[in-house]
Amino acid sequence: MDTTLQDPLVGQLLDGRYRVDALIAVGGMATVYRAMDTRLDRVLALKVMHPALATDASFVERFIREAKSVAGLAHPNVVGVFDQGAQGQYVYLAMEYVAGCTLRDVLRERGALQPRAALDILEPVLAALGAAHRAGFVHRDMKPENVLIGDDGRVKVADFGLVRAVGTVTNTTGSILGTVSYLAPEQIEHGTADTRADVYACGVVLYEMLTGAKPHTGDSPAQVIYQHLNEDVPAPSALVPGLAPELDALVASATARDPEVRPFDAVALLGESRRARSGLTGTQLDAIPPQALAEVRDAAEDRTSVIPRVLPPGQGTAHHTSRLEMPPPLPPAQPGRRTGLLGGPRRGIVAAVVAVLLVLGIGGGVWYINSGQFTHVPSVLGQSEKAAKGRLSDAGLELKGVERAYSDTVDRGKVIDSDPKSAARIRGNGSVTLVVSRGPEIVKVPDVQGSTLAEAKQKLTKAGLVPGMTTKEFSEDAEAGEVVRTDPEAGAERHPDTAIAIVVSKGSPVDVPDVTGLSVQDATDALDEEGLKAKVLPHRVNSPEDAGDIAEQSPAEGREAAEGDTVTLTVSKGPQLIDVPDVTGKDVDDARSELEDAGFKVKVDRPFIPFSDTIASQSVDGGDRAPEGSTITIKTKGL
Repeated sequence: MDTTLQDPLVGQLLDGRYRVDALIAVGGMATVYRAMDTRLDRVLALKVMHPALATDASFVERFIREAKSVAGLAHPNVVGVFDQGAQGQYVYLAMEYVAGCTLRDVLRERGALQPRAALDILEPVLAALGAAHRAGFVHRDMKPENVLIGDDGRVKVADFGLVRAVGTVTNTTGSILGTVSYLAPEQIEHGTADTRADVYACGVVLYEMLTGAKPHTGDSPAQVIYQHLNEDVPAPSALVPGLAPELDALVASATARDPEVRPFDAVALLGESRRARSGLTGTQLDAIPPQALAEVRDAAEDRTSVIPRVLPPGQGTAHHTSRLEMPPPLPPAQPGRRTGLLGGPRRGIVAAVVAVLLVLGIGGGVWYINSGQFTHVPSVLGQSEKAAKGRLSDAGLELKGVERAYSDTVDRGKVIDSDPKSAARIRGNGSVTLVVSRGPEIVKVPDVQGSTLAEAKQKLTKAGLVPGMTTKEFSEDAEAGEVVRTDPEAGAERHPDTAIAIVVSKGSPVDVPDVTGLSVQDATDALDEEGLKAKVLPHRVNSPEDAGDIAEQSPAEGREAAEGDTVTLTVSKGPQLIDVPDVTGKDVDDARSELEDAGFKVKVDRPFIPFSDTIASQSVDGGDRAPEGSTITIKTKGL
């Protein structure tokens, strides 16, 4: 028997207008549905407060405050609120529906992000919060779950349910709101928050995007809170060697424990972010962190955004379901068979058998109590972690956990100890902790110069190190694709699992030739001779170059490019004709300035014996038209 428990709102028409089509997500305060506005025929997200909370006036007030706050922002990077209402026990918000995913989804699927991608997400988030801050509101619950990334690439901030007016922020000690990992120290210590609390949370989110990990972790919320209050957020480059110092500085500025040191609001932090980006090279922005493409983690983390929940294959939508398995019916008794245990003439024999079994049972029970319920921990020393787990499973024991320790004598990945130890007596259903070797406490960085990137990563992993950020640069000595060096360099001593940055050659640099003024064919041939490719843009621009010749190129002349790189060419449609100002009778300096301001070059023709600096004539009469950028000759009076 298979029974699916459908959500009671799905399929209903709420408030005579909103048809509830599907469940999207369930949060601690509300449930989010995909719905259809039957009046306007548009898809939207319907956020419905849990009925149990609808009787609490403070929750309802917060819900309505969210509607009013967000509706007043009207910012392209804020999830819009269209309507707010109630029907019976259901209090709801009608909101913009964003088809896509959350930043948390992206971090689970991709691990750490390249700096360019992290800044591309951070800056629209700051733009949205900046609009809220300048409007007098604080979000108070910034985290990756509340950053939506649409299928069209738009970034939006959602869930303003904890928003407060800046001037009315009050102490909330005893009921701290928000997610612990992103709370500012003053939120934890004093229960208050202003715009700088959102800045702090954004700094933590940026750290997580750059490294793939949260800056403060622990086995309990109390441990995380302690770190927020007593420890600075570490520099992202500690996990991502080679990360640009501008990004370290940006994270440090946003996550300063003293709120007075942080940027005042999201607008100020946005300015710092843009200044940091402007100081980064393309190589630094596109560097791939070692934590990228990590396995999906923390898949059960709560998601409160309007993005549909991604479920494992075969589990369908986000509806709560229950599969009820009914026990099989008992087989019917066969006619003519006696069901009594001691019935009939065989009663004596059965009684004797029962007596024997009773004696054996008592003896077996005594044996089980003293020895039978115990077993011995099998010897797993020196075995691989996988083999050791297999031996424990074969012995009927559970694995309690795996700890790791350095060892100068046992190879990395092999078992050096167990708790309880080998041969120790343990209950048959007990559990064992394995201690696995991390290898020597200090390892040397191998020499990977001249290797391919794949070979270099393999050598680093084999040495017990972690392949770190990969960057590229030109090299006269190494072919394209070969490793130039590592950071730290070969031979340096490091702890196992240290990330090692890798620099890969882009090959010998090619100086880009100047092809402006050439025909398309001549420009293409000139680039081909240098090992470069030409890409001609379809649109044309006015320029001093003749129509059909190359007006612009990118990269420009003298820039370095790798062999096989593409140079983009823009074709001229000829110079633009503009009016020539009349400068006769004017002073030379004034005439020159007027012509140059109009877009012309100027040549002054002075007679052998000049009479004055007054312009007597000009090569193109005033009021006529001449090509922009062409030269106008002006002549002064002479004897």
